[in-house]
Amino acid sequence: MPIAEITRSESAARAALLRVDSYHVSLDLTLGEKIFGSTSVIRFSCAEPGADSYADLVAEQVHSVTLNGREIDPDTAYADGRIALAGLAADNELRVVASCAYGTDGGGLGRYTDSADEKVYTYSNFEPSDARRVFANFEQPDLKGVFHVEVTAPAHWTVLSNTPAPEPEPDEVDRAVATWRFPATARLSTYLICVTAGEYEVVRGSHTTSRGQVVPLELAARASLARHLEPQDMFLITGQGLDFFTELFDCDFPYPKYGQIFVPEFRAGAMENPGLVTFTERLLFRSKVTDALYETRAVVILHEMAHMWFGDYVTMKWWGDLWLNESFAEFSGTFVSAEATRFTDAWTTFANGRKTWGYAQDQLPSTHPIAADVQTLTEALANFDGISYAKGASVLKALVSYVGREEFFAGLRAYFTEYAWSNASLGDLLAKLEEASGKNLAEWSKAWLETAGPNTLGADFELDDEGRFRGFTVVQSAPDAHPHLRPHRIAVGLYDRRDGQLVRTRQVEVEIDAARTPVPELDGLAQPDLVLLNDDDHTFALIEFDPRSLATLEESIGDFAESLPRALSWSAAISMMYQARLAVSAYVRMLARGMAKETSVSVLEFLHAQASIALRRWAAPERIAAGKAELAAAGLDLLRAAEPGSDSQLAWAQLVAWTASSAEQQEFISALLSGAQSVPGLEVDTELRWMLVRRLAALGKVGDAEIDAELQRDATDQGRNHALGARAAIPDAEHKAAAWQLLIGEELGPDAVRSLAAGFGVGEHADLLEPYGERYFADLPNLWEQRPEQMRALLAEVMFPYASASEELLGQVDAFRAGHDCDSSLTRVLVEARDGVERILASRALEG
Repeated sequence: MPIAEITRSESAARAALLRVDSYHVSLDLTLGEKIFGSTSVIRFSCAEPGADSYADLVAEQVHSVTLNGREIDPDTAYADGRIALAGLAADNELRVVASCAYGTDGGGLGRYTDSADEKVYTYSNFEPSDARRVFANFEQPDLKGVFHVEVTAPAHWTVLSNTPAPEPEPDEVDRAVATWRFPATARLSTYLICVTAGEYEVVRGSHTTSRGQVVPLELAARASLARHLEPQDMFLITGQGLDFFTELFDCDFPYPKYGQIFVPEFRAGAMENPGLVTFTERLLFRSKVTDALYETRAVVILHEMAHMWFGDYVTMKWWGDLWLNESFAEFSGTFVSAEATRFTDAWTTFANGRKTWGYAQDQLPSTHPIAADVQTLTEALANFDGISYAKGASVLKALVSYVGREEFFAGLRAYFTEYAWSNASLGDLLAKLEEASGKNLAEWSKAWLETAGPNTLGADFELDDEGRFRGFTVVQSAPDAHPHLRPHRIAVGLYDRRDGQLVRTRQVEVEIDAARTPVPELDGLAQPDLVLLNDDDHTFALIEFDPRSLATLEESIGDFAESLPRALSWSAAISMMYQARLAVSAYVRMLARGMAKETSVSVLEFLHAQASIALRRWAAPERIAAGKAELAAAGLDLLRAAEPGSDSQLAWAQLVAWTASSAEQQEFISALLSGAQSVPGLEVDTELRWMLVRRLAALGKVGDAEIDAELQRDATDQGRNHALGARAAIPDAEHKAAAWQLLIGEELGPDAVRSLAAGFGVGEHADLLEPYGERYFADLPNLWEQRPEQMRALLAEVMFPYASASEELLGQVDAFRAGHDCDSSLTRVLVEARDGVERILASRALEG
C-alpha cells in the first residue's frame, strides 16, 4: 500500500482545524509473531463543524472505524495510510480497530527473539512518523494530546511506558495473559509515546534533585544482558544531569519518572521518549572498555535528557525545526558533561570527533542550510545528519558566546515558561533570546542558519628580515557552490617549542566579518613554530595552516601541552586528508609519531577510527598493509610499555588487533588469542577476542572452524553478529559471495549489516572485491524496492564498492542514475558516494 506523504501545508491546515484532547490506545501483543491488535480512541474538537479531515494509520487490516457513533466502511475511508473523516462535529470521538504488523526495520513496534535464551522482546520507536504504524492518530508534532495507554501481553512479561507501570490485571479467562493500564501522560506529540514489553529485567532507584524533587528511576535491558547494566554509573550520570538541568532551566523535571531501557537492534543511538528513553545495546559494555565509551554514553544520556525539556516539554511545530531539537541536545550533552560530570574534557572530545563529522558533512554535495525550508517529512529526514547534529551544536555554542551565557539561558527559561506543553518555532526561541540579550539575531540567523557550506580561515602575512610578522591578516573564504562569508569570533594562538612541548606564547581575539581581517596586534611579533586559528574552538570553520605551521604539526602534533589545541589540530589534519590536501600516509605517519603523547583516550580512539577509515577506503590497496604495519609497530611498543590495566593499554591492544600485518605482528595477535602470549594487566575478553579473530580471518590465518569455536564461547546475538563479520573477512571468493548474498537476501538488523559489511570490505582484499563493482549496480534496484526505507539506505551506503574506486566507477554511478528513476534518498546515497570516490582518487594522487 502506498503511504501518502506528510506535508507542511496539510499539517498546518489540520493543526488550524483540530485540537486533540486525548488518546486511549489499547495494544494486544498476544496474537503471534507477526501481528498485534490496535484499538485507538481519539477525542478531539474541530474549529469548523462540518469540515473534513483525516487521521493517519498504517495497518495490515482495518476492522472498524467509528466516528461519533457512526460506523464508517474501512474499505471506503481507508487508503494510502489515511482514514478520511467527513462532516466533523465541534466535539468528536474517533474509534479505530486494526491489526498492525510488527516492524522489521527498527520503526513502529518491533518484536525480537533473543537467540541466547529464546526470550521475546518488543519495543516501539516512533520518531518521526511511525506511531501511525501502531495506532490511529494525527501524526504531526503540533497536535499534542493526553495519552491513556493499555497493553495486553503475556502475564510474565515486564511492560513499561512513559508513565509509571501499574500492577498487571490478569485476564479472567486466560491467567497467562494480563493487561497493564498506564496512568495518563501529560500533553505529548504522537512520536514521543513509547511501549516496551517482554522479559526485560528492571533495576529501580530514585534521585532527589538539588531542588528537592524526588524522581523515580528505572534502568532495564533484556535478561541476557541485564548483568551489564551498571546502574551505579548510569544513575550517577542521570542524577548529575537532573540536578544540572533543573537548576539551569529553573524548572523541575516535568515527568513522573525517568526510565532508560536498552533494546535490541535499535537503529539509532537513543530516543528521547519522555519517562522512558530507549538506547542502543552498543552502549551496554559486555567487556572492559576505555573511559572513552563511558564518556560517549554519558553524553548520550545527557543529550536525551536535554530533550525532556527541549523537544518534549516544548516541541517543534513542524519537522523543519528537527535540526533545532537535535542541535540543542547535541550541544547540551557535551555542555553538561563538561560542567557536571567527571568528563570535564568533553569539549575536547567534541572538537575532535563530532565537529569533524560536521565538517565532513558540510563539504558534501548534499550539504544544506542548518535551518532548511522543508516542505515534506521526507525532505526533513534527508537532512537528519551531521549538519543537524554537529554543525548545529557548534553554531549554538557560538551563539551562547555571542549573546552571553547568562542571557542565553535566561532566554531559554522564558521560552520554557511561555510554551510549556505546547509547540514553538525557531522564531519563537530567537525572540526570547533577543529579549534576554538585547541583540538583534536576524542577521546572525541569516548568516549561520540559512546558508550552507563551511568557511575556511587561513593566515596571510609577510616576514621582515628578522622573521617578524608584517601585515598579519586572517583570510576567510567559502566554496564556490556556497559563497557565503560569515561573522566569526575567533582566537589566534601562537605556539612555540619549549622543553619538548608546544606551548602557547600569545593569544589574540579577533572579530571577523569580511574576506580579509587585519590583526595588527600580531605585527612585529616573531613568527612562532605554529599559528593556530580558531584557538579555543569558538567558531565553526575549516583551518588552513601556513607551511611552517603544517611542518610543525607533521613532526610534533603530539607535543601540545594542552589537550584542546591538540584535538583541534588533529581535527584539522583529518579535514585536510578529507580534502586531499594531506596524504593518508602522512596522516598515518603523524599518528604513529604523535599518539603516544595523547592524554585523552577519547581523542585517541577517534584518531584510530579515522585511521581505519582512511586505510580501508582512501589508501591505494597496495599501501594499506604498510600503513597498518606502521601503526601496529608503534602500537605494539606502546602496548608493552603501558601501565597494566590502564585505558591506554586497552586502546593500544585494540589498535594492534586490527592493524597487525607483518609476520611478527600476526604471530603476536595469534598467540594473544590462544593464550600463548599475555600482557600483564590486559584481559583478552569477549570483545577483544572477536577483534583478534576477525583480523586473523582477514589475514587468512583462521577459518570457519575457529570462528565456530569462538561462537560457542559467545553464543549470543552479539557473538553471532561478530561471527558474520569474521566469516565475511576470510580472503576467498566463496566467503565474499556468501557475505554479499546475506546482505542482499536476508532480513538482517542494522548491527548485523554493519558487522557483515565491515568484514566483507577489508581494504587489502580489493582484488576479491573487484567483481562487486558491477554486482552493486545490478542488485541495487531490487534491494531498494524490497527493503524497508531505513534499512535500504543503510545497505546502499555500506555496500557501495569503494574498493573499485576509479574513473570507471564514477561513470557507473552516472549511468545508473541516468537509467533509473532514483528517489531523493537513493539519489543522496549515490551523489555522496560519487563525491567520496572523487576524493579517494584525489587522495591517492597525492601519493604519486
